[in-house]
Amino acid sequence: MKPEINVIGAGLAGCEAAWQALKLGCRVKLYEMKPHKMSPAHHSAGGFAELVCSNSLRSDSPENAVGLLKAEMTAMGSLIMEAAHACRVPAGSALAVDRHAFSEYITNKLKNHPDVTVIEEEVTRLPEDGITVVATGPLTSDTFAAWIKENVADYEGLSFYDAAAPIVDAASINREIAFAASRYGKGEACYLNCPMTKEEYEAFYEALITAETAHLHEFEEDLTVFEGCMPVEVMASRGFDVLRYGPMKPVGLPLPDTGKEAFAVVQLRMENNMGSMYNLVGFQTHLTFPEQRRVFRMIPGLENAEFLRYGVMHRNTFLNSPKLLDANYRLRSRPTVFFAGQMTGVEGYVESAGSGLVAGCNAALLALSKQPLYFPEETELGAMGAFVSRGTTGKFQPMNANFGIIKPLEKKVKGGKVARNAEYARRSLRMIEQINTELFGTKTVDTNETD
Repeated sequence: MKPEINVIGAGLAGCEAAWQALKLGCRVKLYEMKPHKMSPAHHSAGGFAELVCSNSLRSDSPENAVGLLKAEMTAMGSLIMEAAHACRVPAGSALAVDRHAFSEYITNKLKNHPDVTVIEEEVTRLPEDGITVVATGPLTSDTFAAWIKENVADYEGLSFYDAAAPIVDAASINREIAFAASRYGKGEACYLNCPMTKEEYEAFYEALITAETAHLHEFEEDLTVFEGCMPVEVMASRGFDVLRYGPMKPVGLPLPDTGKEAFAVVQLRMENNMGSMYNLVGFQTHLTFPEQRRVFRMIPGLENAEFLRYGVMHRNTFLNSPKLLDANYRLRSRPTVFFAGQMTGVEGYVESAGSGLVAGCNAALLALSKQPLYFPEETELGAMGAFVSRGTTGKFQPMNANFGIIKPLEKKVKGGKVARNAEYARRSLRMIEQINTELFGTKTVDTNETD
């Protein structure tokens, strides 16, 4: 009889944790509160692994930190990466997906697996027995969050807020103004670019920083914004040129008719393979819906934009993980419990899934009475776990994948940053290949095998 583990939450981290446990020969009870109860950020009633903030999984190059993380996960047989490549939409050098197809792919894989039992109910406390991976996300239900706060030793709750960008109907974009191009011509010309003159930018900037923001609920009034997902109006409030050096930077996007750069550029990224939807890149926002219509229609090319989804803002909660978790995301005070996803302090879709991969592998190894697997700090998977378990000086804050948390190279590499990052990637992927061979052997693992 195969051992069984519990996975609470069917987001990216929970789905990846479940998949890795299945690959290693465990059965999985997968708890998901949708469709009976929804978080403020989710819209899909029954789908797993719903993407909310963006459809982009960011850079696809292993010489980029998140690209390396994706390469590591792909080598480890990640379900999230398998689905992402199967549901890919053009996005230049980035990996973007059709979010509906992506969710459907993962949902079908898990719901149709013979060793998965899906339980559609809200979990309000940890199971008394068994090995459990908690992946309830940054919007963990109030009831369960309260139970964790009361019952997890040394628990200290921290919260921040992030925001989702609007999506517009492609048919409503003025193609006489918006032109197709990827920055510096990298990859397919799959972005639409809305250029601004200095005068247009000045008017837009003034409207943006004076626009009305949505009312905060009482529990959201202590607003702390994570730098990696900052509302565009907050970014603009920091200075006139901040957007021009951030999401509205015009470099690498010459105007088709003159070859010169605009004063500022708003990029729109394709949301699905049909090209019927585009999101405003970097335009996460907390403006009211009427203000979003008014201000964002000031962008040249979007004067008649039809909004398919407005930007929203929501509360995220994460653990003070260095006090609670080890490098495998295991709860030190209760070694049969693992946490995964953004609630651990990793930030981003890929990072969340990566933490699920590590937690799922180790939950399964524990269930199988095998030694834990600590990914080396020379890998992004291992470096993220080390960061979560140790943190940095000062207050613990979420962190994206980056080369700064990876163990430094033993020798200096000539050729600058690109050559150095390429060596990081080569070193990491050699280690991941060895780990994969030790865990699964050379045989391709069939996750549908039964006893």
